[in-house]
Amino acid sequence: MTMPENGTGAEALRPHAEDAFAHELKALAAADDRPRPTRWKLSPWAVATYLLGGTLDDGTVITPKYVGPRRIVEVAVTTLATDRALLLLGVPGTAKTWVSEHLAAAVSGDSTLLVQGTAGTPEEAIRYGWNYARLLAHGPSREALVPSPVMRAMADGMTARVEELTRIPADVQDTLITVLSEKTLPIPELGQEVQAVRGFNLIATANDRDRGVNELSSALRRRFNTVVLPLPATADAEVDIVARRVDQMGRALDLPAALEGLEEIRRVVTVFRELRDGVTGDGRTKVKSPSGTLSTAEAISVVTNGLALAAHFGDGVLRPSDVAAGILGAVVRDPAADTVVWQEYLEAVVRERDGWKDFYRACREVTA
Repeated sequence: MTMPENGTGAEALRPHAEDAFAHELKALAAADDRPRPTRWKLSPWAVATYLLGGTLDDGTVITPKYVGPRRIVEVAVTTLATDRALLLLGVPGTAKTWVSEHLAAAVSGDSTLLVQGTAGTPEEAIRYGWNYARLLAHGPSREALVPSPVMRAMADGMTARVEELTRIPADVQDTLITVLSEKTLPIPELGQEVQAVRGFNLIATANDRDRGVNELSSALRRRFNTVVLPLPATADAEVDIVARRVDQMGRALDLPAALEGLEEIRRVVTVFRELRDGVTGDGRTKVKSPSGTLSTAEAISVVTNGLALAAHFGDGVLRPSDVAAGILGAVVRDPAADTVVWQEYLEAVVRERDGWKDFYRACREVTA
């Protein structure tokens, strides 16, 4: 059996941003007559337009990739046009990874130069490794060296990405200090170094709400310009974000259109926002908050799973019974404490709310 190379020959389940939105990037490049920094595929204005959406003079519609304050995107894009690295900071589910990927796709045309941060990320993932067969056969050489995504970005003037920077051990994090301050990556085994060429920059994402976080050293933090991505300011904005992302994901999974289940999407968002904020939307009733973050990303997951249930075990229309189990799983992370929070919310808020009786019954069924 022959495996397709790099996903070619088969439709990718989750295409990279530069592939999924290739037509938009091409249209923007054709219409973009503004100055572009060295090796950038688009001007800063066009990059911001790609993320925020708009309509070009030829009628091409650029779909929004990020729904939020325009100034946040402008500051992030401008940072990448300087010699300062960009740190996208925010609570889980604020689209840090999504924004990082689309920034890299628009700036460099390649979002795949990625280091995924975990507690086990080694120094080699940021610096370089070795092909040990060649190393043993011929000794240290450039041919035996395996460049990291960061090294490749430096050599080619591209944008590198480091996801979940604060999950990486502190001593490995600090490997970036020389890269970001001196724009060089020493290779002491060869007595050489890689110097970053113009166009190189780095986007990191981080949050300080999850367990297992390693604080950034002050020396490393100074190398970044930090942009904080907030949670959606209004329920309408969050509903829009969830509907757009679910619709994009649903098309790849052959699920029903998300807009047909807009009422349930709004219900999911309402539940998440009220439990997250500790008060109902009208401000009249205080509620307890569970231990989880109940992020926008989790709402997207709940609705996507609900659409799959509706498609395969229902009539294709998103209903309360399709999202109830997903909401329960998102809310109750600590069975002892969160179950009490959820049951109190059901009885004090959901049960008394007009038009929510079907949802209440569905939630009671899965809770029981």
